[in-house]
Amino acid sequence: MEALLTQHAATASPSKRRLRRVGHAAPGRVEFGRARRSGSARDVLSVAGLGRFFGQAAGAVDHGGSKNSRGVEDVGTVRLFVGLPINSVTDGAAVNSARGIEAGIRAVKLLGADGVELQVFWSVVQPESPDRFSWAGYRAVADMARAEGLSLRVSLRIHGSPGGNVPKLPAWVGSAAAADRDILFTDRNGDRHEDCLSFAVDELPVLAGLSPLQRYEAFFRSFANAFEDLFESTITDVTVGLGPNGELRYPSYPPGSDATKFIGVGEFQCYDKYMLAQLRQHAEAFGQPLWGLSGPHDTPRYHESPDSCDFFREQGGSWQSPYGDFFLSWYAGKLLSHGDRVLGMASRVFGNKPVELSAKVPFMHWFHGAKSRPAEAVAGFYKSNKKNGYSPVAKVFASHGCTMVVPGMDVCMNKQHRSTGSSPDQLLVQIKNACRRHGARIAGENASLVMTHTSSFSRIRSNILTTERMRPSHFTYQRMGAQFFSPEHWPQFTEFVRSVVCGEWDEDDEERQMAAAVSGSAKAWEAQAV
Repeated sequence: MEALLTQHAATASPSKRRLRRVGHAAPGRVEFGRARRSGSARDVLSVAGLGRFFGQAAGAVDHGGSKNSRGVEDVGTVRLFVGLPINSVTDGAAVNSARGIEAGIRAVKLLGADGVELQVFWSVVQPESPDRFSWAGYRAVADMARAEGLSLRVSLRIHGSPGGNVPKLPAWVGSAAAADRDILFTDRNGDRHEDCLSFAVDELPVLAGLSPLQRYEAFFRSFANAFEDLFESTITDVTVGLGPNGELRYPSYPPGSDATKFIGVGEFQCYDKYMLAQLRQHAEAFGQPLWGLSGPHDTPRYHESPDSCDFFREQGGSWQSPYGDFFLSWYAGKLLSHGDRVLGMASRVFGNKPVELSAKVPFMHWFHGAKSRPAEAVAGFYKSNKKNGYSPVAKVFASHGCTMVVPGMDVCMNKQHRSTGSSPDQLLVQIKNACRRHGARIAGENASLVMTHTSSFSRIRSNILTTERMRPSHFTYQRMGAQFFSPEHWPQFTEFVRSVVCGEWDEDDEERQMAAAVSGSAKAWEAQAV
């Protein structure tokens, strides 16, 4: 295996392609920034200015007044990150497969990546008590990135994630949920989402005397304090988790399932007692108390088609009625309020740090061709009069100087997508238009983990190389692990990076160093699997 990986790494980057790094991007290519190869972030910012460091054109407008605000003009660089394994740390104190992660970080650095992304879970750093945090494991990974001179994008996750043996929520939060099941999102059958607290309890003292929002802030501030010294040298980006899979959305997929693999319409999640109480109060204030007794009764089940029930029918569906607009507007408004609260708090915590603040939205491309856009509506994206449901979200992001991360830059149409009325191209245009209108920047990720299809790489390339003003400020490729360094994937990823990066390697032996790093990482991942 080691010899095979070394051979593939070598053949993917023959010496005849080894050029020298130049100062300007070649035609049809984009330059990935390598600002962190030497010197501190402060040095780079002092020389280039904050706007230029983040690819912001001169004269870009600052929206919302936040210290983290970025303009939306065209950029000259796109920063490339590679996501580290979700289960890099699972108990707070130790790094899983530390040798593999260290060798992997070395390999992507030699390839030309700007940095790596580390997902930091609330459930891992504060597992047993609301009074204690454990940062040793995550700090060790951050130090690996710093040792290689790479940037670090940190994703702070307040909700669980499928796979990787990462706990869904801290055990003490789980105990609170066991005592009051209604603090968890609930569907119309009464089934609970064990990994996601209802947005209706954001400001209620349901977690050991404090509100979830106060607990999230304590988590963020503890991170900022524990990693204070790295904000000047290594940590360039902080991505704030806002919901399931880190995205601003309702958990509209079946409880216990993997949100990243669900492409059904889904179901509304408004049946915990706190959400229902707020719906009832809103309906009474609206002058229609009967509308607040429950959620819609004529909606499809999780895996049913939009036309299986009356609510989302194309012609004459309830979603077009005054009641439908009332409910969908309220439901989307609760999502927006949650995002606004968490991003506002995050802006206060990180507002004086030299980082780019960002958050993810879902890429709900299935059934996007339907007039009602049911999958988006059930996830909380809706605006009256058939307007862009992502527009109010972009406005909230822009008000906090927050970059919108779109996790679907690799999605291509296929047979399955056509059967669900998918329209990824149209959706991406819709998101970009919303961000352009409100002054929010965008960034990207791939939705499919460790791709091997050339069409997906081509899709990412076209989105990165776009000449539009809304070029992503950074792109994160998900994610590192045994399959990432396999002979089936690594050569294709290497070719993808070199097809879009302008520049080239300064040292003749860099190819051999990268091959050795790839081999070492693959062996470590194999040992862990055994």
